[in-house]
Amino acid sequence: MNPPIKNLKKICLYVLVSLSMLLYVDAKGQETILTGTVIDAETLEILPYVNIGIKKKGIGTVSDVKGKFKLKLDPSQYQNDTLIFSHIGFETQKVPLKEFDGLVEIRMRSVINDLQEVVVLGKAPKEKKIGRHSKGLGLTHANFYTYYEKGVDDRLSKEKGMKFRIKKNCFLKSLNFNVSSNEFESLKFRINFYKLEDGIPTELIVKKNIIFEINNAFLGWFSVDLQPYEIYLEKELEDVVVSIQWVESVKLNEKSKYFSLSTATSATEKAYSRDKAMDSWTSHGQSMSFYLDALCN
Repeated sequence: MNPPIKNLKKICLYVLVSLSMLLYVDAKGQETILTGTVIDAETLEILPYVNIGIKKKGIGTVSDVKGKFKLKLDPSQYQNDTLIFSHIGFETQKVPLKEFDGLVEIRMRSVINDLQEVVVLGKAPKEKKIGRHSKGLGLTHANFYTYYEKGVDDRLSKEKGMKFRIKKNCFLKSLNFNVSSNEFESLKFRINFYKLEDGIPTELIVKKNIIFEINNAFLGWFSVDLQPYEIYLEKELEDVVVSIQWVESVKLNEKSKYFSLSTATSATEKAYSRDKAMDSWTSHGQSMSFYLDALCN
């Protein structure tokens, strides 16, 4: 005896829901966590804070302080892509995802970086602040992580920075920024200096691994001493982008997520950001409270 139309509709609906759940489980089941360790090929020492990612695909991270990394992705979507490992002072490594099989060890070979020429500034260099050195009313914030993001555990390598116009030859004394919110016991960042070409940050112009740490949920103006790195920017560069890149964090509690800098909307200044290592850059009409102390002439 054929079932009534009403019951038949219920059966069809049940089958559709069941299929949807199976497809969802299958899709979730495709996600893989790639794990491995990055080491120096010659000394066999671990390499912390190596940039790791698939170019312009929104897939990226950094190795931790022990050189280990975890990367979540769906192999069916990226099986023909290549994972890139990049670290200052080492040759870039490119590994096809097809070659990953369980735990892997990535060995990077060091390269000899040309030493930056020591330049003696002429008579009486002047102190100069390059960038926005006030926090204004402190009503607007440039958040590294937003309300819509679930957490920060797998979001290492995120960057935020500002474009600076270099009008004179300058030695850099410090990088300074105003922290407007902070829910972390400790944070580590790397400072990157990029050449700006056609409005996009490209190659690194300072070949030095500059890591700094912010502790105890610090708020207010924070300064990073750059003098030990002897960084000299020539006016011929014209525009550069200076960023801070999130490489490590320890939460105050399990819900900790927010870290932000004071900013203001701007029609003339540009801030740059990207969510992952190797990802595409985006620009914003913002002027973050983010500046360089320099000696220029």
